[in-house]
Amino acid sequence: MAPPRSRLARRAMLKGITALSATVAAPVLARGADEVLPDTVRPPDVTTNPPRQWGVNAPPVYTPDPDVLVIDRSFRDLLYGNAALHRVWDKGTWLEGPAWSSQGRYLLFSDVVASRQYRYLWETGEVTVFRPESYHANGNTFDYQGRQITCEHFLRRVIRWEHDGSAHVVADKFEGRTLNSPNDVIAHPDGSIWFTDPGYGDNVAEGHADMPGGEANPDGHIRWKIGEELIGTLGGSRRQADHTFRVDATGHLDVVLTQAQLPNPNGLCFSPDFSRLYVISSGKQPGGHGHDGDQAVHVFDLHKEELPLSNPRLFTNMRFEGVQMGPDGMKADVHGNIWCGVSGPVGLCGVFVFNPEGHLIGRIRLPQSVSNLTFGGPKRDWLFMCAGDSLYRLQVNTQGAAPA
Repeated sequence: MAPPRSRLARRAMLKGITALSATVAAPVLARGADEVLPDTVRPPDVTTNPPRQWGVNAPPVYTPDPDVLVIDRSFRDLLYGNAALHRVWDKGTWLEGPAWSSQGRYLLFSDVVASRQYRYLWETGEVTVFRPESYHANGNTFDYQGRQITCEHFLRRVIRWEHDGSAHVVADKFEGRTLNSPNDVIAHPDGSIWFTDPGYGDNVAEGHADMPGGEANPDGHIRWKIGEELIGTLGGSRRQADHTFRVDATGHLDVVLTQAQLPNPNGLCFSPDFSRLYVISSGKQPGGHGHDGDQAVHVFDLHKEELPLSNPRLFTNMRFEGVQMGPDGMKADVHGNIWCGVSGPVGLCGVFVFNPEGHLIGRIRLPQSVSNLTFGGPKRDWLFMCAGDSLYRLQVNTQGAAPA
């Protein structure tokens, strides 16, 4: 039995802890609106137990990584057992559109909200500003000639940067009307460019809203012209229906999927042999008034000599453990597996990996929802993941199928 003095000291300590706990649990609404909350009130990362630490000062991670989860034995063959997840940068706002430049040996990615583009340099691991003004760029890719292709929300267009440094407008109008907010883009070896055009960028944070009466500003309360002198001149003024487009090598624009066929199109990718096109239908988001997608991944047969696509079918409904996950961007590896960034509850969000038949074979848990991902590195065997304000990476035992 402890001496009486020790018991009293312990009782006083417990009383102090109880008082401290009551203080932490006090309603946050009592704080000033401009007061910065201390780190102690942040929810812990629950992807692992005990909570995992991230960043340059984090302790070494056990391998195989406890947040890389094998569901089917086939997923183990795609993993490098000595690799661990790392957060390599966390200074963004909402990161999107990672694309690997094989010639430049850097990863290009967008901060949609901050309207900047960055690059992760392979040799040093440094992240530098690539374009200080990107017009709220989102998706990026590099075509089979190594040229950068970018979706710009603010100017509502898709552009290609030529080797001489000039910017070529791939598409900015359909049937005489400006596009909505081109979201994700991929390149085909025949020279065509495929992209989705939902309304997610038709808002103040990621581009600009419509003029009063438009779908993204129906009541006219949003002062759509403030902040940028180009709004209304080059950036479009009223959104139209969702489309998934193909621009052929001559510059001709075709609709491959209408809003009725697939609303709210988001990420898209080809199978390694270009016999299939995968397209994500996301849920309603700012700017997506009036209709909703099914938050699923759809697949279509692709033909070399004809449009549109054929044999539409569901690839995966993205439901997991009774939760409807939110798919965003995706890429195929050389074996035809689909690696898909997903949003959802902490502990479930991250990356889902499906085999070509649509069966979930593995997961990567991250503390943030993954907007998009790609394979990079000189051997294309590093998975780079954009998640909220952060960029993550993981070395794998497979390679990306697309050029970027």
